[in-house]
Amino acid sequence: MARRPQELLHLLTRAERLSVRRVQSVLDEFDCSVEAWRVLDLLSDGQGHNMTALADHAFLPAPSLTKLIDQLVDQNLVYRRVDPADRRRVLAHLTPRGMQRWQRLVREVRADWAELGPLLAEDGAERLHALLDRLAGALEGRATTGRGERAVGRAR
Repeated sequence: MARRPQELLHLLTRAERLSVRRVQSVLDEFDCSVEAWRVLDLLSDGQGHNMTALADHAFLPAPSLTKLIDQLVDQNLVYRRVDPADRRRVLAHLTPRGMQRWQRLVREVRADWAELGPLLAEDGAERLHALLDRLAGALEGRATTGRGERAVGRAR
């Protein structure tokens, strides 16, 4: 394990960038960005999601997400509907064509990642997932009550 925070940050950044590059190389064959793939992935649960949830899942600012959703609508992969629970909000859903595209993309990405073999075997992948999830959860908690906010609070 990295002994200094900057070492851990470097390793996480390197792994993330290499992972995205690898996934993007698969998605390029389908003229799909990683961000679009993330949106399709979240929508694949069939629940419909609001723009805030999609922006968070795709790691995009709201204006960029709106542009991406517009493109996905133009490609007949996504459609928008007013949220019946809150008519001020819009929910995005996958079209049948969008679901087919997502299924094909997932199949191709999984096949590519299967080459990583033992590193991502079930027990190793589960352990890595659990560790990263715990780290993200701890950092999210820190982000909402971190030094930056306390410092701002003291300045008032």
